[in-house]
Amino acid sequence: MTEYTATPGDGIGEVTITRDFDAPRDLMFRCFIEPEHFVKFWGPTGTHVPIETVVIEPWAGGRFESIMVMDDGSGEFPMKAVFVEVTEPEVFAFKDPELNMISKSTFTDLGDGRTRVVIHQTNVPAYFRSEENLKGFITSLDRFEAYLGELQSA
Repeated sequence: MTEYTATPGDGIGEVTITRDFDAPRDLMFRCFIEPEHFVKFWGPTGTHVPIETVVIEPWAGGRFESIMVMDDGSGEFPMKAVFVEVTEPEVFAFKDPELNMISKSTFTDLGDGRTRVVIHQTNVPAYFRSEENLKGFITSLDRFEAYLGELQSA
């Protein structure tokens, strides 16, 4: 189950999303920083990320870039960010310089091969805090959970 909170109203706010996964922390962290894994789940249902659009340089100052493409061909959503913190396998944070938005993901080992992920975003415009966008974000975590299951059963 995914829990989330978002600052209500207009203007700039925060979002926090928490979810527990039945997967080891090291594997989960690797999936975010290795492009061949990343493209399997990044983006909400109805999108995909072509691997040739992905740049992941997992160190402070490194680039974090991709283009989400709507499966129906109706649009593309480029992301150009810069990592501001990477401590493997515990945390990574990146900043969208255009929006000044920061997203920090923390991976906590719960034992027994389980991991809690907390994603905390600051300087988030109202549009990204809408119920519709948050539900889309959660479908990306659903895709991530399904992909982790595939990796562990292979």
